[in-house]
Amino acid sequence: MPGDSRNFATPLASHGLDPQGAVHWNLGWEELHRISIERGEGKLTAHGVLLATTGERTGRSPNDRFIVNEPGLAEHVRWGEVNMPIDPEVFEGLLEKTRQHLDNSDFLFVKDAFCGADPEYRMPVRLVTEKAWHAAFMHNMFLRASKKDLVSHVPQYTILHAPDLRSEPKTDGVNSDVFIILALDRGLAIIGGTHYAGEIKKAIFTIMNHILPTEGLLPMHCSANTDGENSALFFGLSGTGKTTLSADPGRALVGDDEHGWSDNGVFNFEGGCYAKLIRLSEEDEPAIYATTHRPGSILENVVLNADGTPDFDNDSLTQNTRCSYPIEAIENRTPDSMAGNPKNVVFLTCDAFGVLPPLSKLSPEQAAYHFMSGYTAKVAGTEVGITEPQATFSTCFGAPFMPRHPRVYADLLSKKIRENDAKCWLINTGWVAGGHLESSRIKIKWTRALLNAALDGDLDDVLFVEDERFGFQVPTTCQGVPDKILQPRETWHDKRKYDNVADLLIDNFEQYAEDCSEEVLSSAPRVIG
Repeated sequence: MPGDSRNFATPLASHGLDPQGAVHWNLGWEELHRISIERGEGKLTAHGVLLATTGERTGRSPNDRFIVNEPGLAEHVRWGEVNMPIDPEVFEGLLEKTRQHLDNSDFLFVKDAFCGADPEYRMPVRLVTEKAWHAAFMHNMFLRASKKDLVSHVPQYTILHAPDLRSEPKTDGVNSDVFIILALDRGLAIIGGTHYAGEIKKAIFTIMNHILPTEGLLPMHCSANTDGENSALFFGLSGTGKTTLSADPGRALVGDDEHGWSDNGVFNFEGGCYAKLIRLSEEDEPAIYATTHRPGSILENVVLNADGTPDFDNDSLTQNTRCSYPIEAIENRTPDSMAGNPKNVVFLTCDAFGVLPPLSKLSPEQAAYHFMSGYTAKVAGTEVGITEPQATFSTCFGAPFMPRHPRVYADLLSKKIRENDAKCWLINTGWVAGGHLESSRIKIKWTRALLNAALDGDLDDVLFVEDERFGFQVPTTCQGVPDKILQPRETWHDKRKYDNVADLLIDNFEQYAEDCSEEVLSSAPRVIG
């Protein structure tokens, strides 16, 4: 097998590995893609783009993700259904199993990179995997190390990645044949049993989200862009439109998923993007569409037409079809993946109930409340077992990746908003007119028109009215958007049904009351009647 197969036994020994097969260090994407094809890991589309499928697991596996419960950083984890503890002895057993599996692999691929575009805060990371295409994914998604960087690269965190290794739940002490385990103070993460590439990036970002608050920085599950003077943040879970809305021809992209906010401004954690492709159209999302034709990108779980071109409407494998591409594939971007302090903070929610307005303006207290509750819907395909939209609440719009108590992140956000006098908006990219069972999702062009009007100040002179239930301010008109959809209650034929659904949603917000101050609670939504 061609490639760099030099003996790097010493650095791998530091991870407890003694590989018997060839070890390929820091190959470029061209070589990794070629090896992937030769080994049958994937195939090429008609445009020469690598396509990989992940089998049964086509999304994240939250029930199989654990953090080792041991002294140190883990003492500050908020344990629960999201951050599940695992005993050190269980981790040690699976760690040894993972090492033995990788040692016996015919080939190992090592990829060194960085997480965090700001040189002051970037974290050196490493992936050791048995699959060339996963190394190529790492190449796309993290900040690529230069030859000079590689000479002295010492990873702060390493992922040992064994997608072909299946655990045995009864004997290994986990929930299924898949495991994702973070050992915060050991600088290690182990992943086994799943080929879904998103687990790689989310493992590293979870670690960053735990570490940065100790330095006074706010880690955020958000996208960001800028017009050169005013930057904007877009919070939201997968499928709410972060990638789509931040890829705006009139604004330079900073990043599409994970960022840090320091006193100097915002910086991207990533070196690439991981865009959802289901029902992708060139008209609505030209920048993302172009990346699916660009060699170097990786399509994941996309079905091809007979002529080898992608069928973005085909969800027979999953609705969570993806494209991984380096951020350089987006021409309209900031050159250093950094920007100044944001002047607009946008919360994106995919409201499956259909009761939230397409756009609302929030007070700082309302912003804190909605950040704590993080209402949205789990969109089909983003997690195992999700086949249709389901209402859910994810604190900080990213609870699965935020190990600390949500107050830590909420307090940091409030502090940053006050210091920078930022405006806050809530945008519903989901449904109106009866919810997802009775209508279609709001048109992207309407959402983009509302967003651009907010960011450009075009709504400053528009009449806003207060929503009697939710308390936020709602515009009465916006150019390019039908006035009738701005007040969602008016789109429902049965107004009493709207009232009942809205009040049910508000009841669900109550679970976050105990985490909020009296000042924030005074701005909380209220049940009427």
